[in-house]
Amino acid sequence: MNAHSAPSRRPAPVPADARRARWAVSLLFLLNGASFCAILPRYPELVESIGLSNTAFGLAVGIGPIGGLVAGLAAARLMRRWGSASVAVIAQVVASTSHLLVYVASSWLWLAGALIIAMAADAITDISMNSHGMRVERRYRRSIMNSYHGWWSLGAVGGGLFGSAAAQLGVALWLQGLVGLVVFGAAAVVSRWFMLAGDDATERTAPTPAPAGAVAGPAPGSAGEVPATPVPGGMRIAGMTLRSLGLVCALGMILVFAGSTEDAGSTWGALFMLDTFEVTPFAAGLAFVALQGAQTIGRFTGDAVVDRLGDRATARLGAAVSALGMTLALLVPSPATAIIGFAAAGWGVATLFPAAYRAADDMPGVPQGVGLTVVGWFARLGFFVSPPIVGALADALTLRYALWMVPLYAVGILVFSGALSGRFDRHGTGAEASGRSGTADAER
Repeated sequence: MNAHSAPSRRPAPVPADARRARWAVSLLFLLNGASFCAILPRYPELVESIGLSNTAFGLAVGIGPIGGLVAGLAAARLMRRWGSASVAVIAQVVASTSHLLVYVASSWLWLAGALIIAMAADAITDISMNSHGMRVERRYRRSIMNSYHGWWSLGAVGGGLFGSAAAQLGVALWLQGLVGLVVFGAAAVVSRWFMLAGDDATERTAPTPAPAGAVAGPAPGSAGEVPATPVPGGMRIAGMTLRSLGLVCALGMILVFAGSTEDAGSTWGALFMLDTFEVTPFAAGLAFVALQGAQTIGRFTGDAVVDRLGDRATARLGAAVSALGMTLALLVPSPATAIIGFAAAGWGVATLFPAAYRAADDMPGVPQGVGLTVVGWFARLGFFVSPPIVGALADALTLRYALWMVPLYAVGILVFSGALSGRFDRHGTGAEASGRSGTADAER
């Protein structure tokens, strides 16, 4: 056959509005990461100025996600009413405003209350910007979710470096918070102008038209099925069958452990460096920067890795790297090994949030937005539970021994990783296939 007669396999061009929306969503992810993570290197100053123990500080940080656990449940309803783009932007502006309250906290109660408000707004932003990102991904007809989360990590690194530099230079906490509110809030408002218009269900696969004389409607599990349409029959909770609910909860448990791993760097990284080694405030912030920096690399390269290995194998490889890296840091403690350990933990969990969100949003029989909401709720649960546990262990033992929880988080990821899709599942029936594979893994 003549080579010129072969059909073209080049992908269809991406519409201009989708390309603009991708950059707008990426900007929102960047701002979401930078806004809060700029606070983290200033945590030691807040702890000292308020006069908190590790247990009290861990409790305040752990109470914050209660706001996310409660507010996140309303995300699906808010998106149905106002659309994912508007909800994401408004919630991000509210989050940036509440971050200023964190900077100027003068008591434990003030700090805990400010974190509750911040986490409530962040939960809604998180779910809605991921939902809008999924809209854009469907327009692209290929995986781009890891790159969004890569922009979040890049923002987190930038925010962490900004906070570390401000701490080193002695910039007043209130001033840093005010600059963040103006810059991050204004940029979020600008991003709204470039996001996709229309209903959030626009890009979902429409039912395949039935030929004349045939019964209308796609066969269950076929490519023409609308993922958000509930499958008839069986007991339902929040519009999901018990099987679908179980799979969504398993995906959520992965994020409990992934979020707890991230929290080890964000909440305790700087304190670990200061308590264990004699380092400058800037160097103390490098533990968090290392985790987020490695996570950034993992996310920007994650789409190619997941296409080759599948979400499940990638998660298991990452869990092993995270466990080995933090084990090295805790068995052979030094500033260098600590940075390596936190970097390994960050790389290890890099693809888990995008993978779990995608699987939950694409799962057949799950109403639109509900899968994302449930999985996001579980992620907040991890941020709620882990800080008080680590803080109590740090006071009872030392922070070095308390951080042995991180290798245990990796074990939890391994246990629930079967709920993610394998190498060939991602391009087949999506989360439905991953659910079958996950069940088979559990039975083995």
